Amino acid sequence: MTNAPQHENPPVALVTGASRGLGLALARALAAEGWQLVITARDAAELSAAEAELAAVTGVTALAGSVVDDAHRERLAEAAAALGGAALLVNNAGTLNGSDSAGAEPLPRLADFPLPGLLETFEVNVLAPIALTQLVLPQLRARAGAVLNISSDAAVEAYRGWGGYGASKAALDQASAVLAREEPELRVWAVDPGSMRTAMLAQAGEDLAGVPLPGEVAPLLLGLVRDRASSGRYRATDLPAGAGPAAAADLTAAAASGAR
Repeated sequence: MTNAPQHENPPVALVTGASRGLGLALARALAAEGWQLVITARDAAELSAAEAELAAVTGVTALAGSVVDDAHRERLAEAAAALGGAALLVNNAGTLNGSDSAGAEPLPRLADFPLPGLLETFEVNVLAPIALTQLVLPQLRARAGAVLNISSDAAVEAYRGWGGYGASKAALDQASAVLAREEPELRVWAVDPGSMRTAMLAQAGEDLAGVPLPGEVAPLLLGLVRDRASSGRYRATDLPAGAGPAAAADLTAAAASGAR
């Protein structure tokens, strides 16, 4: 039995950046719980592979494209509506510095950050999630749904070289907090998933030894959805491993500890 919100049809989740890493791990976890999916990513080949895998478990619509593209965001919202309307929006797509190239390390200091790359970082990490949320809000409101925005510890900690990315995630955190106040019938979560063994972390030149896989983190985030936890900022390391009503107090405490 799924713990997803109950509707006449299986609930629908729209997940960005879903071809790999945490986005794909979350899509897999949602599919296993009975959610229909609309997934997107820029790499069409990777997205097609993810679609083939997920289609064996649930209904899935895959649309390749960039979340900064106005027309692409509209197609995503329309695809979710065609499946019955989104009950969950996962804004996971992100960029480190606007280039996402293999030669991007070391990450640029703010003094040297190319402004076009900085602009793209904010477009991908802040403006696109807000714009997509605006389009999907009518569907979410009709279903008392939820928005899950993927944040970072770089939003609250000062790491050399992470200024552009961290500033964009701090802006996303603030936007999440305001949206939660303005849409009290929804749940709005900004979640710091912690370090994970992903291509993005490898691109940043970080040591991946002992770092958990996204598949180990996704179930913790899914617990927020299962329990319809209070809106707020969470850290994955603070989230209870279990789910269900008994975890409500722990989730409240996690939200309080993550609101900084």
